[in-house]
Amino acid sequence: MGYAEVYKAAQTDPEAFWLEQARAIDWVKAPDRALFDKGDGLFEWYADAQVNGCYNAVDRHVVNGRGDQAAIIHDSPITGTKQTITFAQLQTRVSALAGALVARGVTKGDRVIIYMPMVPEAVEAMLACARIGAIHSVVFGGFASNELAVRIDDCTPKAIIAASCGLEPNRVVHYKPLLDGAIEMAAHKPDTCIILQREQEICDLIEGRDLEWHAAIAAGTPADCVPVSGNHPAYILYTSGTTGAPKGVVRHTAGHLVALNWTMKNIYNVDPGEVFWAASDVGWVVGHSYIAYGPLIHGNTTVVFEGKPVGTPDAGTFWRVIEEHNVRSFFTAPTAIRAVKREDPDGLEIGKYDLSCLRALYLAGERADPDTIIWAQEKLGKPVYDHWWQTETGFTIAGNPAGLEALPVKIGSPTVPMPGYDVQILDEAGHPVAADTLGSIAIKLPLPPGTLPTLWNAEDRFRKSYLSHFPGYYETGDAGMIDKDGYLYIMARTDDVINVAGHRLSTGAMEEVLANHPDVAECAVIGASDPLKGQAPVGFVCLTKGVERSHDDITAECVKMVRDRIGPVAAFKLAVVVDRLPKTRSGKILRATMVKIADCESFKLPATIDDPAVLDEIKTALQTIGYARA
Repeated sequence: MGYAEVYKAAQTDPEAFWLEQARAIDWVKAPDRALFDKGDGLFEWYADAQVNGCYNAVDRHVVNGRGDQAAIIHDSPITGTKQTITFAQLQTRVSALAGALVARGVTKGDRVIIYMPMVPEAVEAMLACARIGAIHSVVFGGFASNELAVRIDDCTPKAIIAASCGLEPNRVVHYKPLLDGAIEMAAHKPDTCIILQREQEICDLIEGRDLEWHAAIAAGTPADCVPVSGNHPAYILYTSGTTGAPKGVVRHTAGHLVALNWTMKNIYNVDPGEVFWAASDVGWVVGHSYIAYGPLIHGNTTVVFEGKPVGTPDAGTFWRVIEEHNVRSFFTAPTAIRAVKREDPDGLEIGKYDLSCLRALYLAGERADPDTIIWAQEKLGKPVYDHWWQTETGFTIAGNPAGLEALPVKIGSPTVPMPGYDVQILDEAGHPVAADTLGSIAIKLPLPPGTLPTLWNAEDRFRKSYLSHFPGYYETGDAGMIDKDGYLYIMARTDDVINVAGHRLSTGAMEEVLANHPDVAECAVIGASDPLKGQAPVGFVCLTKGVERSHDDITAECVKMVRDRIGPVAAFKLAVVVDRLPKTRSGKILRATMVKIADCESFKLPATIDDPAVLDEIKTALQTIGYARA
């Protein structure tokens, strides 16, 4: 069956389709039903089943003869170390850590916060929770104390698993003082903290509360897998809400096992036993779905990478890892490829490695601009697949099902909706619009298995955030269109569609034009307030390494390019050269914060920001063109 038949099967009889996909999972009690309609727009999948997530990711592979296969390859250019852990070793390590949690009183349904760098123990901590039915909430290592405290108070963990430190290319990030500070600030106090002491920094432990990792394991006995119901939460993952308070996205166990397992072959085109690498972080959804769970459930080897796209030690580090570990499918964020391209525009580093093992590059996390895709296609000589999904959905909404049927790539489109997603483009009144018309992207309920059923302790907020705007639909918060061939185009976050003198314009389309300028490595366009037109676009461009031309010439050319390609209606008259753009640690550009700086509005420093100093640089740049002057 090709894509069209599979998609149609999931649409016409979702019950049969998703029960069929469920057969690839090992159940304690198999599901009798797939979908449970709870009424009022709330749905659950496989609620009557009994299953264990860790068993499916680890133990079953040992039982089925894969015990000696590598489960995790850890590669840390920052420490210069590499380590391989087989499925059999992983089973031993995870059951020991699960036993340490049990010995500290953690039981099914208890929450455990994980605050770890990119080390194998981070994945082991997630699996140890899944093994005993505890609900993990991974918080990005190095997150500020107040942000960690908010999450401690929201999910009230019985235990916290943390490391003494994280490592950046030129500095040690001291985790323990951040953790201690967060616990001090939080109203809720965890009973226990299990601390992994890294040799780069041995931290102080608080007696009675903190236990060193190996001591905690020695005090327990290895734990077996505990069956949980299909609708038992596997984890809570906080995503930044627009109001500032984080939203706890809930992932139910059974649906996420079935959906992730399906994607490994059908989307990422890997067979069990092959190596899959998602260069992300365990603190983000990509790390949950495609470093920890997806590859391991499917019997793949997963790569845990502690490094950066450039500077650890150079722009060839991705290609080295792919060659050395025989990576078949590679998934990263467009921003990472842009960083490599900016550092190595001619792709000279790529030529130093044998990448014949690599089938394809997958991009997600933000819009993949055509310029970056074309560069990667040309320099790698491999298919480059953009795909689009969200923390909330846990896996691809729209992508190219390369393992099922590789569809023609249209640059600028993540291709087509995946089975189970009925994606529609709606106008403000909630009516579907014609092909090639910009509107709000919504998904007809129910969402497929593996997607969020609700928010942690915040059902009203769940409805308000996702369901209330378009009744009967899940609102994605993205704007875009579907062409006559059914290909989806994501143009911008709904907030990034700007209104210039009554014309709704996508900042993404303008960024696409700017990215085509030969000297521009990266760019962002925002809509700043304009007394005459309501909003006016302002462009920010970062230049490719080695460009010495006049900034005024470059910005003038940028303005002309937008005028030529989009038209005078865009009213694009202002562009400014900057060294770097403000981003989250996962590489998303903080456009909303840039807008507030331009408009002299007060803003809350985004918790996920990589380097707050960039905001001052943006303010100074904006002042040169008449903005940000209170």
